[in-house]
Amino acid sequence: MQLRLDAADRLVELVEERRGPVPADEAARTVLKLGSAVPVGLARSLLDEAVQADARLRWSGDLVRLADAPGESLLLEDATFVVFDLETTGLRPGSARPCEFGAVRVRRLELEERFETLANPGARLAPAISALTGLRDEELRRAPPVGAAVRRFLAFAGDAVLVAHNARFDMAFLDHETARLTGSRVVATVVDTVGLARRLLGRQPANLAALSYRFATDARPCHRALPDAEATAEILLCLIGMAQERGARTVADLVELSATKPRRVHRKRSLAFGAPQRPGVYLFRDVHDQVLYVGRARDLRARLRSYFRSERQRPAVEAALAALARVEWRVRGSELESALEELRLIRELRPPANARSARPDRHLYLRRRGDSVVCSSQPNELGPLTSRKRAQLAARALQGVEWETLDDAMPKLRAKLKRLALDLRFEDAARLRDRIDALEEAAREIRRMQQLRQMGVCLVVPGEREGSKRAFFVAKGQVVCARPYLGQHGVEWQAGLAAVERAEPTLAPEAADELRLVASFIRRPPPELEVVRLAHLVDGRAA
Repeated sequence: MQLRLDAADRLVELVEERRGPVPADEAARTVLKLGSAVPVGLARSLLDEAVQADARLRWSGDLVRLADAPGESLLLEDATFVVFDLETTGLRPGSARPCEFGAVRVRRLELEERFETLANPGARLAPAISALTGLRDEELRRAPPVGAAVRRFLAFAGDAVLVAHNARFDMAFLDHETARLTGSRVVATVVDTVGLARRLLGRQPANLAALSYRFATDARPCHRALPDAEATAEILLCLIGMAQERGARTVADLVELSATKPRRVHRKRSLAFGAPQRPGVYLFRDVHDQVLYVGRARDLRARLRSYFRSERQRPAVEAALAALARVEWRVRGSELESALEELRLIRELRPPANARSARPDRHLYLRRRGDSVVCSSQPNELGPLTSRKRAQLAARALQGVEWETLDDAMPKLRAKLKRLALDLRFEDAARLRDRIDALEEAAREIRRMQQLRQMGVCLVVPGEREGSKRAFFVAKGQVVCARPYLGQHGVEWQAGLAAVERAEPTLAPEAADELRLVASFIRRPPPELEVVRLAHLVDGRAA
């Protein structure tokens, strides 16, 4: 059953990405990963069970298409809602089952019929559940089985819009039990009053008891299905009034307001449709076309899709996704080229959601000023250092110490640390110890950067066109240039070497970022990367 439901999810994603119906043979080949074409009749038979199992899909001849969302186009005052609540034997569908159903029909914004039934879960209630709900095993043993209770509830609900407080929980149980009975999920539009209350009331408590108190409902929630459903129905009517004041007119507007943040992000997944399975960079833009975030990917399609699948992101990226209106991607020939392009775009655009650690203005350098040492943003050979705190501690460690190189200062500082310890000045010793640690780390970082500035290599990677290659010449502390690569004897190669010879050494922070990036690719080279050492070229040219 789970395989059938997974296939249905993939079919929905495929039809959404194609923005229209998909032929059965193409859908079967894509969703089922078939290596060759299949006859249309066979394709239909392979996919039919998945299509029938999901209310979002339907056949249109030999095409798979999306079904119209039930009820979402209705005006709020014309819609019928069924507000329901379940009491369950535990928290996880499958290991736990429903033991009580309660529901209220709301038609034309008026409360109408009620529905209530107990259900026999086929197992004893845990003492905690019994204490919470007041239900007893003796009552449940006389109740109809869960399957019969589900059928009665679905008949009561009909094609109405389903509403629940924390609908994700109740719908998980309802979907699971419905799938056990029919092999398919529930066919319904769902509104969650928790999400709706949070959007309309801001930071105020959104639990059922707090909302019932705020709106002075006649029904009082008490962890029994029908009273909780009645209280939720009264709360729903109050929230609909508030939503209408904000401009909501249809059920679709209400669904959008009630959607959780991950769900609202998931609904933007169409913005990534059409992204190729190629390396490149991508830009998130808002409604004003301002760049919110820049990223890179080895596979643009996979990376962009991952943002819309409820995976947790950094808070800044989550904020960018909430404001996202358009995704722009630029295909590049390799991950290395994409990474260099990403650095350039971050420097130029300063997107608010990119981490500060990716920006050049974070760099600090140690610099002598008279007899003291300070942290400076002016480039020199004692840097760059990427941690402001560690750089400041390293600068304090060097105060009052004579030194030519950082390594010269270490023995003197350790001797001073030993004296402080012998004099029982433990607090002073602890401060100096932390400063020495920071200085040692800074020295390692500076030595590493000095080694990178002496590096002379050419990195050969695939180009944007199939079969083409690009050569990135790295020397004199920078990525000097990028040229088409046709071998080590062509005009483009000679032009790259000439550019290396003309280049002036640099200490610029943006060049340091590019050097670190290049070093990371050399340290863990992807299979397509070829490294040519410039020091071993014919005639001894290049550094």
